[in-house]
Amino acid sequence: MTDFPLRLATRKNGARDGELMLVSPDARRWAPAAGPARTLQALLDDWAALTPALDEQRRGLDASGWASAAPFEASACMAPLPRAFQWADASVYRNHARLIYQWRQEPIPPRYEEEPLVYQGGSDVMIGPEDPIVAVDEAHQIDLEAEIAVVTTDVPMGTSAAQAGDCIALVVLLNDVSLRGLIPSELAKGFGFYQSKPATSFAPIALTPAALGAAWKDGMPDLRVRIRINGGWFGEPSANEDTVFNFPQIIEHLARTRGLGAGSIVGAGTISNADPRSGSACITEARVRAQLGGAPEADLPRYLRHGDRVGIEAVGADPSDALFGAIDQRVEVRGRR
Repeated sequence: MTDFPLRLATRKNGARDGELMLVSPDARRWAPAAGPARTLQALLDDWAALTPALDEQRRGLDASGWASAAPFEASACMAPLPRAFQWADASVYRNHARLIYQWRQEPIPPRYEEEPLVYQGGSDVMIGPEDPIVAVDEAHQIDLEAEIAVVTTDVPMGTSAAQAGDCIALVVLLNDVSLRGLIPSELAKGFGFYQSKPATSFAPIALTPAALGAAWKDGMPDLRVRIRINGGWFGEPSANEDTVFNFPQIIEHLARTRGLGAGSIVGAGTISNADPRSGSACITEARVRAQLGGAPEADLPRYLRHGDRVGIEAVGADPSDALFGAIDQRVEVRGRR
């Protein structure tokens, strides 16, 4: 794990992988990354060798107050990694598992507390913070899922949890969109998600654990993640509460029988707290909570529709901290009539 407090983003430049940028601590300025790494993937491929010079550039910018840098524009950002070699997502929040398996009318899988639940998602198209959530049909029940993930350097097969922390390069915030109406029939085939998991969207800024400072605690971010739908508060759960595993333990599990390539994104699953006052990070969970409270079907939170807006941001000890920047997306249902 790097000790350098780097904040990185990828600017649109017409190329598939964009342009690597350094971002100021207040997320108001950015500057092109100097040196040979022009993309985030290129930096991850040679992380240990290239990050010292990048941190030297960062220190120079800090000393100058970022005077030579341009105003930061979230709308000009792609996902930090617009295409990744791997996107592996776990489910480590006990309360989310409890509610989602109740929705699926299934028991929580055996050994849930002993080894991580993980599935492999699509990583060829990752979308930016203000790119639309595109769906075909509102009947597919469009749901958001607010998550924290890490981006790794190369992880050798057999890496232990004690070693895995050194393989964590960056921390990211994302919206792992689900089409709930398609999930039951896909899982009934016994072969996992595919059509029910469209493109994942990311907040604009990726941070090294060192940039999170005290908010990176025991292999997890000690942050609250605030979710808004159409401007209204929907939830603000803690990302470091009632988890079964931390990121090094998830990585250890993934690397048991194979290595992970630099640029692998590893998620912890939908953030969820047992206290209902924290709200929810996905609509399905909020619906199950309402059902348990006796709400009739007509009063359950509805799934996303054409024109809805989703906002997701992380909040630290200082609510004014920019951290990852914000996800701000509009839903576009292109098959609607």
